[in-house]
Amino acid sequence: MNDRDVEDVQSLRAQFRAFLDSAPKPPGLRNYGPTPTADDVAPGRAWHRYLADNGYTCLHWPREFGGAAASVAYQAAFAEECARAGVPRQLNITGPDLVGPVLIKFGSPEQKDRFLGGIRIGDDVWTQLFSEPGAGSDLASLRTRAEHTATGWRIDGQKVWSSAAASADYGLLLARTGPDKHRGLSMFVVPMDTPGVTVRPLTQMDGESKFNEVFFDSAELSDDALIGEVGQGWTLAMVTLGRERLTLGSQAVAMFQLHERMVDAARDHGLLDPVLSRSMTRLWSRMWLLRYTWQRAIDSGDLTSSAFSVLKLMTSETDQHLGDMATEVLGTDACVDPADDELVHHMLVGRAQTILGGTSEIQRNILGERVLGLPKEPR
Repeated sequence: MNDRDVEDVQSLRAQFRAFLDSAPKPPGLRNYGPTPTADDVAPGRAWHRYLADNGYTCLHWPREFGGAAASVAYQAAFAEECARAGVPRQLNITGPDLVGPVLIKFGSPEQKDRFLGGIRIGDDVWTQLFSEPGAGSDLASLRTRAEHTATGWRIDGQKVWSSAAASADYGLLLARTGPDKHRGLSMFVVPMDTPGVTVRPLTQMDGESKFNEVFFDSAELSDDALIGEVGQGWTLAMVTLGRERLTLGSQAVAMFQLHERMVDAARDHGLLDPVLSRSMTRLWSRMWLLRYTWQRAIDSGDLTSSAFSVLKLMTSETDQHLGDMATEVLGTDACVDPADDELVHHMLVGRAQTILGGTSEIQRNILGERVLGLPKEPR
């Protein structure tokens, strides 16, 4: 960035901060992250609608679809200021960040008219129906099948780890329509109240139920549920997964805030000795490295940059280490109800960070094979 760019970003931050500080917060609103629980949906929807009314949702969408055509730096600054203000930047990640760009680029005019408005103003919750019990990190091996019928498509199979599926109005489904591993996949819109679709919430060890199993038992979809063309699903899936990486910068801000609370807790417990102080300083340094890696990715403006794979790996492992350190700080207080202590909650949630969104092992394979050109892992 040149000096003028830095000045512009700082001006934007001041604008965002003033707006967020003065914005009325719905009762029950909290910064629940990319995925609301069932209790978060109502306040999250009201908050999203307020943001939409003031032009702060779907910032990356083209103006013709109600977005702001905002730069990556603009989006990142807003996400970070929301994290600092302790509020979600939108209702959930799937609709605005993943589904919207896919429909804008590949959807039919009818699909755009039908779905984009509800996403932009927060009327509709979406869930991503990608991962399966036997196809998590190896997404292309999924087995949920979509068979073409005289009236549309029949879906049979199972998905898992589907965020917000229990509260969702629609799902973005990746299903198999042919034998080829990649070219045999297609993408569909699934109304979640379709007969034959069953959602089973999964209770996490922190007591929340953000993720779900979803079962398809001869669920019938109309012909116009297909997005793009038959066999184009893998291409569309890569668009959605690329967008996920852009959410990582705001996590770095949340980490700094949590680190500060952890230092205060260690001081309150009388545990801030030289050994723990060195560990906390080392983690603080890693968080700054993550922050600067995020800034380099933003500066490039290239969503296909390998920096985003580095970000996923660094964010997941740093966040997990931050949670692990909470056990040293809390001692026996780590046994309290996670609803009563943010550090306990993060300690539990942190265990999943190196699994969700693509395991750290898979991220290392991607970086080694596709970025560094190293020999492929034996299979």
